[in-house]
Amino acid sequence: MEKRVAIVGAGLSGLLACKYTASKGFNPIVFEAQDEVGGLWNKTIETTRLQSSKDYFQFSDFPWPSSVEDMFPHNTKVLEYIQSYARYFELLNYIKFNSKVTSIEYVGQSVEEMQCWEMWGGAGKAFGSKGKWNLKVEYAAEFVVLCIGRFSGLADIPEFSPGCGPDVFSGKVLHSMDYAAMDNASAAQLIKGKNIAVIGSGKSAVDIAFECAIANGNDNPCTVIQRTIHWMLPDSQPWGVSFDFLCFSRFTELLVHKPGEAFFSSVLATILSPLRWAMSKFVESYLRWKLPLKKYDLIPKESFVQEASSCQILFLPAHNFFDKVEDGSIVFRKSKQFSFCKEGLILDGEDNNPLKADIVVFATGYKGDEKLKNIFASPTFQNCIAGSPTSTIPLYRQMIHPQIPQLAVIGYSESISNLFTFELRCKWLALFLDEAFQLPSIKDMEKDINTWDKFMKKYSGNGKYRRSCIGGVHIWYNDQLCKDIGCNPRRKKGFFSELFEPYNLADYEGLVPSSNYCNSSRI
Repeated sequence: MEKRVAIVGAGLSGLLACKYTASKGFNPIVFEAQDEVGGLWNKTIETTRLQSSKDYFQFSDFPWPSSVEDMFPHNTKVLEYIQSYARYFELLNYIKFNSKVTSIEYVGQSVEEMQCWEMWGGAGKAFGSKGKWNLKVEYAAEFVVLCIGRFSGLADIPEFSPGCGPDVFSGKVLHSMDYAAMDNASAAQLIKGKNIAVIGSGKSAVDIAFECAIANGNDNPCTVIQRTIHWMLPDSQPWGVSFDFLCFSRFTELLVHKPGEAFFSSVLATILSPLRWAMSKFVESYLRWKLPLKKYDLIPKESFVQEASSCQILFLPAHNFFDKVEDGSIVFRKSKQFSFCKEGLILDGEDNNPLKADIVVFATGYKGDEKLKNIFASPTFQNCIAGSPTSTIPLYRQMIHPQIPQLAVIGYSESISNLFTFELRCKWLALFLDEAFQLPSIKDMEKDINTWDKFMKKYSGNGKYRRSCIGGVHIWYNDQLCKDIGCNPRRKKGFFSELFEPYNLADYEGLVPSSNYCNSSRI
């Protein structure tokens, strides 16, 4: 049986999947719609910087060059780093550029046959059945790795009643995706001297507002219209404590009820839950002191730890961001509902006082669920991958759907540091393809998915569990991958180091050695 592996997308997860599948002797082919690697980092707002410190956004076997000294590098440096990684490991040879995969179809096994399987793919193996995937770029493969990401491609724009949408507006309307796709000179020309309204409260909205403020000052202030407010971080050292300790240590995860935990761990999490509340208040007190959040009514309803657990916290684009708010270059407005009029926007209860604008930018995110669903040709698989609207996307280990054989999804579920997570997933996947281990039964996978779904609903809050974020239990999740592979999940030396030192990718060296045996010597 042939074992061809197709990878869709040459962003972070696509490059990692390519490298680690190739390291196990496969000859993967990567289809990339753009003409270069890097994914969303190719289409980035000029002021955007890295969201996590470079220590946690670093390939385990390819450190940042010494010339990059900034802890949160500019997007151009990030793209250079990613492209250098692809060149260094000769990954470009595996990539077909300007090759967009519009759909994938599984052939060779009927739906009726698959519904009778007890094990994933019929045997719990990567290449367990006689089926194969046909990709609509005229390519067939026995295994497909979807690395298409969730923050690109399909914009999420609100729907409006007739006569209340963008069609009645005399100015220009675009999505942050379209703005990011523009070259810097064209974007600067577009916003210069214009009254801009940005709709959204995430990273893109803040970055675009800051860029507009730099270009126009308070002569043409940029108005940011928010429905939900998120915690904004000016730096990674709240009250002098490293952000890495707060998000990447085992101690902080002791305070959380983890999916599938043992009884003692559950009791300990219950006892220590007040400490989790105190830790959240500790960070929030710093942000309230450091930033004029109360003055501008920018204090979120959700706690900091809930926001972190749903991957909703964001770092400000520059230390002087709120200087632009103070001098009136950026204006924050809250509104649950809004509509368009000829002059601009009508916010809640302000029918007689429209917000005048020349340009409206929707920084309202992406339809990641729908993007993932649409790539399947089969309605059966479309329904499977979509799951229930009241649950997370049903992926075992955030990668494998129990009812969709010979396919893995990398890059949908996110974490506080995506590169960290994607690399471990790709190491796991490479060993799975190489038959170093086997998946459990479909029934057991579905049970595990349900356990993780309950966890995300418990800690994310406000419906954010659909983001499928593992930010609150990053190390616990990595432990599951290590156990699957047969490696020791305890990667530190000594009790206190294991408990209090932050984990990073360097701690997981040796998970994919040249042989099928894992290096479990680090305890």
